[in-house]
Amino acid sequence: MELPRPLHPGILVKRYKRFLADVILEDGTKVTAHCPNPGRMTGLMTPGSKIWLSRSDNPKRKLPFTFELFEDKNGLVGINTGYPNTIVSEAITAGRIPELAGYETIRREVNYGDRSRIDVLLEDSARGRCWVEIKNVHLKRDAGVIPGIAEFPDSVTTRGARHLNELANQVKNGDRAVMVYLVQRMDCDRFCIAGDIDSDYQKAFIHAENAGVEMLCLDVSITTEFISVRRPINIL
Repeated sequence: MELPRPLHPGILVKRYKRFLADVILEDGTKVTAHCPNPGRMTGLMTPGSKIWLSRSDNPKRKLPFTFELFEDKNGLVGINTGYPNTIVSEAITAGRIPELAGYETIRREVNYGDRSRIDVLLEDSARGRCWVEIKNVHLKRDAGVIPGIAEFPDSVTTRGARHLNELANQVKNGDRAVMVYLVQRMDCDRFCIAGDIDSDYQKAFIHAENAGVEMLCLDVSITTEFISVRRPINIL
C-alpha cells in the first residue's frame, strides 16, 4: 500500500484525547495532528520521539496533518488503524497470502452477523465463502514473561471479542472464517493474545479457534513510502 506523499518528519510532544497529537515539525512549527488510532498505543507515545505525518490539502479539514508512523530504535511502526484492510486486501489480490489465495472474488466491508461488518469476504463457486476479519497490531512490550513479542489487544475491546464470536458462527454455518492479525512493525517474530489486558478477548479467541476459525498473523515491510505484507509469524 502506498502511503501519502511526502511524509513530514516531526518530534512528538504529546498525544491526548486519543485522537490528537502535538508535534514539532523540522522547521520548528508546532502543529496538532489527527491520530488515527483509538488504542492505548503503549510504547508509541514517548515525548521526544521521531514520528512521520502526512498532510492533506483539503481546506475543509480542521487538522491537515495525520500521524502515520512512529520511529524507534528498531525501525518504523505503523499506527494508522485504517490501513490494515487495504494492506491485506492488496496482498490477497496479488496472491501473496497463500492461505487466502485462489478465490474468484473479493469484497470488502460486507454486513453480516449481529451489527457487524466483515473486513473481507472471499467467494468461489467451488470453494464457497471465506470470511476474513483483520486486526491491527502494534503492541510490543519489552518486559514480562515473553519480552519483544507482538501482542493484541492493547486495550479492552468488546467489539473485537464480538467479531471472533461472529466468525465462529460463520464456521458453524458451514463457511470458512479466518482472523488475520497484521503486525505493523518489523521487529517481532512471534505473536500472542494479551490476556492480562483483556481476558474476555482471550476467552473469545480460544472459543473461536476451537470452533474452527483459522488464525493467521502477518508482519509487514515499512518505509516512509510503502507498507506491504512481508511474512507470516508464529502465533503462541
